[in-house]
Amino acid sequence: MILDKIENANLYRGVHPGIAKALDYITSVDFANLPMGKHEIEGEALFVILKENPTNPIADQLLESHLKYIDVQYVVQGIEKMGVTINAGQKPKKAYDDTDDYMLFEEPYDIITVKAGMFAIFFPDDIHMPDLTTGEPSLVKKAVFKVRIQ
Repeated sequence: MILDKIENANLYRGVHPGIAKALDYITSVDFANLPMGKHEIEGEALFVILKENPTNPIADQLLESHLKYIDVQYVVQGIEKMGVTINAGQKPKKAYDDTDDYMLFEEPYDIITVKAGMFAIFFPDDIHMPDLTTGEPSLVKKAVFKVRIQ
C-alpha cells in the first residue's frame, strides 16, 4: 500500500505504467467538470470511476481485495478513513468474485486518514476498507482508478 499527497506523485510513477498514467490523469484533469461515473482511459486496462457519496460508519463493514486490478484512490473533496491490512493467506469471508474482481474479509486492520489531495494505492495483497467516516458521515468526492495488473 502507498499513501501520499498528489504533490509527491513523481515518486511512484516507476512502480507500474498504469499507476503512472493514473497519477498523470489526476494531475491533468479538472475533476470539477468531469461527470460522475466510469471513464475509460485505456479501455478495461485503465479506467476511473468518479463518485460522490457519504462515508460509512465502521460497524458491519468488511475489507476487500482484488486480483485483477490495482486500486488508485484519490480524494478530490472531503476526508475519509480507510481500514488496511496485508493479505497473509487469510481465508476470505466472501469468496473471490471473478466477474467483479473482489473478495471480502473480516480481519483486524489499521486505520489511515485520507484527505483531499491525497491518494492511496492498493495492490492485490493490500486488504482495504474505503469510504469510512471520520466521525459523522460526510460527503466525499473520490476518483477510483482501476489499473489492470496484466
